[in-house]
Amino acid sequence: MQASSRDRLPQNPVLPMNSSLSVSWSPARAASSLQTDQLSNYDLILQCQTGLRPSKSAFAELIRRYQSHVDKILYHLAPDWSDRADLAQEVWIRVYRNVRRLQEPEKFRGWLSRIATNLFYDELRKRKRANSPISLDVPRSVEDGEMEWEIPSDDPGPAEDLVTREFYDQLRSAIADLPEVFRTTIVLREIEGMAYEEIAEITGVSLGTVKSRIARARQRLQLQLQDYLED
Repeated sequence: MQASSRDRLPQNPVLPMNSSLSVSWSPARAASSLQTDQLSNYDLILQCQTGLRPSKSAFAELIRRYQSHVDKILYHLAPDWSDRADLAQEVWIRVYRNVRRLQEPEKFRGWLSRIATNLFYDELRKRKRANSPISLDVPRSVEDGEMEWEIPSDDPGPAEDLVTREFYDQLRSAIADLPEVFRTTIVLREIEGMAYEEIAEITGVSLGTVKSRIARARQRLQLQLQDYLED
């Protein structure tokens, strides 16, 4: 028995605009059905950008994924600061307040690096206003003359005789021994892998100055680690 034209369903039914079955779709809504630890980094950022405030679970996962990155930046920029944990916490407070302003979620890592670096500079300026800066390049005056600054060494103990480990310990010491402007640029370039233009923007100096500082920092490191490099 053939169905009448009245009983046939249209091939492409169109729902009315006010139909309860019409559903809007967005990448953020699609990703919300997944657990936060299953999201890609891109979708995780989108989750943190939805709503009036970032999702607590999504933001906690964001911290879990990028905490070591923040710690590494602050360690190399301020190796002798005992309050790096407090600085790291302040970095995440700034991220929480401003994550919705990030227009390109795929560039979150670089954006996070700039927040950490800018925070370091803010704190450094505060400390310079509070305390007279000390130059490691100038000998310290003592009663019977002058003496060079002694930088605490992280050399391995007698039992730790692996050459590779000793080299990297010396490298960390050498980086920490660099003047602040050289240390910042070499860390951003060699450890964070940033482009010269990005470093110039973060540090607020010209491109030529950035290249000059990096070249001089490399030269100092090579001189300080000459014995290891020759071996």
